[in-house]
Amino acid sequence: MSALDAFSFLGSSTQFIERPKQASFSPYENNQGSIVAISGDDYVVIASDTRLSTGYSIHTRDQPKLFKLSNTTVLGSAGCWADVLTLSRVLEARMKMYLHEHNKEMNTPAVSQLMTSLLYYKRFFPYYVFNIVAGLDEDGVGRVYSYDSIGHKDTSNYVSVGSSAQLLQPLLDNQIGLKNIDGVTEPPRFTLDKAITIMKDVFISAAERDIYCGDSVYMIIIRKDGMVEEKFSLRKD
Repeated sequence: MSALDAFSFLGSSTQFIERPKQASFSPYENNQGSIVAISGDDYVVIASDTRLSTGYSIHTRDQPKLFKLSNTTVLGSAGCWADVLTLSRVLEARMKMYLHEHNKEMNTPAVSQLMTSLLYYKRFFPYYVFNIVAGLDEDGVGRVYSYDSIGHKDTSNYVSVGSSAQLLQPLLDNQIGLKNIDGVTEPPRFTLDKAITIMKDVFISAAERDIYCGDSVYMIIIRKDGMVEEKFSLRKD
C-alpha cells in the first residue's frame, strides 16, 4: 500500500477520507479563425474567414477578423476572441494618441513595431492571438508582418496564421513562393488579380479540410488610392 493510500484510512479500514479534488481553470479559449496576407509592389491583400467557434459550436458565421487601423494599415487577428478585442482596442488607442501628439497617422512599419512592443509587454501573461499587420509603407510598397505570442516579428511577402495555417501555408509556398519547382531561381512579383485569385483558392481548399474555416471570406485590398472590401462565400457545413 502506498503512503497516500495509507493516509486514506483513519482508525479502521471502513473509515475512508475522500481525496482532494483538483479544479482546473484556463483563462484562454481558442475561437479559431484563419488569416492570409499577400503583398506586392504597390498593394496588399489581407483576408480572414468569418466563422467564430468554440469546439464544435459555432457562435456566429459573420465575424471578420480584420481591423482597419488607418488608411494604409490593417490588423488581422485570430485566436481567443476576448484577447483579440482587447489587443485591437489597445492598439487603436495608442495610434490615436500618436495622431494627436504628432498630427499624422502612424505608418505601417511603425505600427508593426508598436505591435511588437505591446505583445512583449504582456509576455508573462500573453495574449492568445495570431496576428498579421499588413499595409503600405511610405513608398507605397506592400508590407506584411507576422508575430508569435510574445512579439517576435517576421517579414514576408505572404503568410498565413490561425487554425488553417498548416493547410494554407504550403499552398502559398507553392503558388506564390514557387518552392520546390524546377527552373525557378527567384519568385516573381504577382499582380493584384493573381494574388486575389490565389487568396480565394487557398481558402476554398482549407475549408474542405478544417471545420473551423468556413462560411465566407472577408478580404481587404490596400492600395495608394484607398481600400476596397470584398466578400465571397465558402462552404457552410
